[in-house]
Amino acid sequence: MARQVAAQTDSQSEALVEKLVAINRVAKVVKGGKKFSFAALVVVGDSRGHVGFGAGKAREVSDAVKKASDQAKKGMIHVPLRESRTLHHDIKSGYGAGLVVMRSAPAGTGIIAGGAMRAIFEALGVQDVVSKCVGTANPHNMVRATFKALKGIVSPRNIAAKRDKKVGDLTSRRA
Repeated sequence: MARQVAAQTDSQSEALVEKLVAINRVAKVVKGGKKFSFAALVVVGDSRGHVGFGAGKAREVSDAVKKASDQAKKGMIHVPLRESRTLHHDIKSGYGAGLVVMRSAPAGTGIIAGGAMRAIFEALGVQDVVSKCVGTANPHNMVRATFKALKGIVSPRNIAAKRDKKVGDLTSRRA
């Protein structure tokens, strides 16, 4: 269900990775019968720390995917990555009934995640991560919980800047 698309941005031309997470047929009951339409959930990223998600609904699948993709591009967030391959620290977050747990991993581990979380990590550019989703298999809630967690990740450089210290002072081992 995943596909890659080259997208044009206003300032520069860069390739964005577009992952179709879920597609769902929905029906509206009207006087004459049922009207069917499609709802799509899409994740878009540049594989260098920027990622966004969007949901779209339309009468045709391609239109729903386009709407979701446009919404995802508008709402992209930046996530600081350690060594451009993994997360800086472990984090938990939840949305609705779903709870996600994400842990940084050593090089060579790969992406250990399922479904919607895997699509997010691939679009984000994470190469090594261990994650688990508990409580729900609903892709919309999993994506929202994952993004809530990713927004909470901070790099040691940002923390050092807020505290007016050097990064070495924060990361040095104490006896």
